[in-house]
Amino acid sequence: MKLLWSIASLFLSSCMTVPSFEERRRSADELAALYGWRSISLEARQFDLMAYMPSVRTPGKTLTIFVEGDGYAWIDRTLPSFDPTPRDPVALRLALAHQDGNVAYLGRPCQYIDAELSKCSRHYWTDERFAPEVIAATAEAIDILKRSFGASRLILVGYSGGGAVATLVAARRNDIEQLVTVAGNLDHRAWTTHHRITPLVGSLNPADQVDALREIAQWHLVGANDTNITPEIVQGFANRFPQNHRPIVTVKTGFDHRCCWAENWTAIWRLRAEAR
Repeated sequence: MKLLWSIASLFLSSCMTVPSFEERRRSADELAALYGWRSISLEARQFDLMAYMPSVRTPGKTLTIFVEGDGYAWIDRTLPSFDPTPRDPVALRLALAHQDGNVAYLGRPCQYIDAELSKCSRHYWTDERFAPEVIAATAEAIDILKRSFGASRLILVGYSGGGAVATLVAARRNDIEQLVTVAGNLDHRAWTTHHRITPLVGSLNPADQVDALREIAQWHLVGANDTNITPEIVQGFANRFPQNHRPIVTVKTGFDHRCCWAENWTAIWRLRAEAR
């Protein structure tokens, strides 16, 4: 009985300290509004994906799209959350800090839409977070954004799990100018092995896409202090490529999984020319 009460207390404590779905969604809306951005829901296959973009857009050849991470996927190592809407939308903060041409932000399936009410399966933010249907829907949403901006070329920037999604999307497209990941999960088998957690059995793995990616310009950023996506995982992905097609990996001293990407994004982006 004491054990059951301890588990219940831990669960209630976790729930009480996490903002509700409504609070997380409102926080993202308010943050975007500070920069004159607005939200738009994109219907893509069986999903509704939330995007944020500037209210005023200027048509241009290249569009940079930031893809969000896994969000609030787990309450703890064994208990999935009820809704994966991010508590801290790092990719949104990166997009808002971006000052180079047209830019948009794309959330992941089941984020920002109240997953419980929409009957969005928890598999799509746990073991099937990179499932074929997730990647296909994301690619479709990207097509919508591309048309909206009148763009012909794309730069995809994926944060954390969004790095996996961006990589898997890039592998099936011919309009990618550059693929950039920030603390990206580029090999989820290596990641689950490293953390000794359940494999993502229903998910595609970016590390299996070397042949499709070898001609795409890539730049993978990772924090030296990141204990979630370690530099070794990112470098291991890059090492799968032949030497003459090997992606550039930049390890940032003093950075971890969240800190301090958005705060330093303008300076980081200036280094992009060296990674092309």
